[in-house]
Amino acid sequence: QVQLVESGGGLVQPGGSLRLSCAASGSTFSINVMGWYRQAPGEQREVVAVITSGGSTGYADSVKGRFTISRDNAQNTVYLQMNSLKPEDTAVYYCRADVPEGRYWGQGTQVTVSS
Repeated sequence: QVQLVESGGGLVQPGGSLRLSCAASGSTFSINVMGWYRQAPGEQREVVAVITSGGSTGYADSVKGRFTISRDNAQNTVYLQMNSLKPEDTAVYYCRADVPEGRYWGQGTQVTVSS
């Protein structure tokens, strides 16, 4: 079992920045890939960024150059630095951990970009 707790969401003006954190606990040794996903009202959940245990990363085209995912394996924490935020980035952001037997989700944190 893996438990994930996100933090760092909030209200920010367009062009601003936020840093999301996701702390993992439990059977963290089995985690291969961690990622951030988001879901806007009325939309399907979509991938934002992922990072492997070896540090390889991948990003959605819509966030490339603005968002950076990083991982602290010693602290079992993954971060999402979000810069140059746009109103269309508004969504609930979820952390996900992939393990050999399946995947785990956090509870989500709201990010609202508005003036």
